[in-house]
Amino acid sequence: MFTGIVEEIGTVTDVSPSGDGARFTVRAPAAVSDAHHGDSIAISGVCLTVIDQGDDWFTADVMRQTLDVTTLAGVGAGTPVNVERATSAGGRLGGHIVQGHVDGTGALLEVRPGAQWRVLRISLPTELAPLVVDKGSIAVDGTSLTVSAVSEPAASVPWFEVSLIPETLEATTLGRRAVGDAVNLETDILARHVRRLLAFPAAGAPITPAASPEEGGSR
Repeated sequence: MFTGIVEEIGTVTDVSPSGDGARFTVRAPAAVSDAHHGDSIAISGVCLTVIDQGDDWFTADVMRQTLDVTTLAGVGAGTPVNVERATSAGGRLGGHIVQGHVDGTGALLEVRPGAQWRVLRISLPTELAPLVVDKGSIAVDGTSLTVSAVSEPAASVPWFEVSLIPETLEATTLGRRAVGDAVNLETDILARHVRRLLAFPAAGAPITPAASPEEGGSR
């Protein structure tokens, strides 16, 4: 589990084929300072498992399914990435609950600069639009953000906006994003659970226990 508070901007130093997936090596000194084999580290919102490491780098395998649904398929040597270690039990939840399980990608539609902040408008896959609400939480490239505006339900191209303060622009890769760039999106876990519950016709109905043999049930 992560909180969406990016700890450092790392750099991908190597991407090599590994079966039908890929093996990534990332330079991230802060993340590997106390990392061990098998630990989880999020790279631009994607939870990866450390399989090898050095003084300032680690290596992780990325499966085909992950490449298909995230922006990691377009990453190469030299690409900057947001890095966050898994949160420790009892640690501060500075952002929100982030699993590192990306739901899909969006495209940066508009960048509006302000006096001390920057507003990003990002497209939403249609199936994710019901899960994003104004003033709710969303992870963009692994960064915990508060939604500042959303499109109407009838919009042909669903979108949402986030407002980035100078610290976020400086401490994450979002400050380097331009119109047309793709970003990883993870919606709020609570919203996903609610949608799943509502998908069942009997959701919310009381459960009737099965009759025991003594109560007349078959033996």
